[in-house]
Amino acid sequence: MSTLAAGRPTTASGGRHRIDAALWRRAWLRATLTLSPPLVWFLVIYLASLVVMLITAFWSVNPFTNALVHSWNLANFRQIFTSTYLHIIGRTVGMAALVTITDVLVAFPFAFYMARLASPRVRNLLFAAVLLPLWASYLARVYAWIVILQNGGVLNWTFAKVGLGSPHLGYTNTAMWIVFSYIWLPYMIVPVFGALERIPNSLLEASADLGARGARTTWRVILPLALPGVVAGSIFTFALTLGDFITPILIGGARSQFIGNVIYSNIGVAGNLPFAATLAMVPIVIMIIYLVGARLLGAFREF
Repeated sequence: MSTLAAGRPTTASGGRHRIDAALWRRAWLRATLTLSPPLVWFLVIYLASLVVMLITAFWSVNPFTNALVHSWNLANFRQIFTSTYLHIIGRTVGMAALVTITDVLVAFPFAFYMARLASPRVRNLLFAAVLLPLWASYLARVYAWIVILQNGGVLNWTFAKVGLGSPHLGYTNTAMWIVFSYIWLPYMIVPVFGALERIPNSLLEASADLGARGARTTWRVILPLALPGVVAGSIFTFALTLGDFITPILIGGARSQFIGNVIYSNIGVAGNLPFAATLAMVPIVIMIIYLVGARLLGAFREF
């Protein structure tokens, strides 16, 4: 009996083998079981929260009791189209565009050197240099820039020592542009590097054989092939700048008004959750328009 029992599979192991065999024969079942947890998380946590936020945008707050009034109206949307909030939205979009352009201009030559010119050892060192700031806290990096840019900080002291006068960049839009560009730069360098690294050497050699010089090869061969990486990086830099509220508060000061910190003030100080939800829809709509525009321009096309 003991020999037969040892030679036969137990009920538990037999069931496991049948499940393994069923999963092996049905690839769709394996994919469903693998993707179900992240899909459920995405649908329940992300999309459901967006739906709740959209519904909240149609509610209002009682001005006397500060209680939520669950009656549908468009007052919050009408308020967004007033000159005050259109100016805030325009300022935020302008800053996001400026930061994105700056990061593209800084990241592209850096990523090109990493991908096409640097030795493996130097490439690894540069990668570590790019990723090292991401290992530090976001707040630590912002506070480091406050120490540099504030009045009486390192920048003013250095300029004064060399006789150039103090630039007084603390709590200005210029300071926010510098800090945003620095903080989001790694998110631009990495995807651009990936796009440049995948360009076959044969295409560059063919361009050179046909008589194209470096500038023409860059414009007609390298830039079109690197465009998906640039667009991927710009999605990060543009979207992150649109929604950030910490840097405008800490670097821009109390008078800076961007979409992120106006939403934050409506949630906290003003207690107007419906209007905060309405204003939070603006970056989402802008990013949808941005992605559709990028797709129409062929930025997601595979070469």
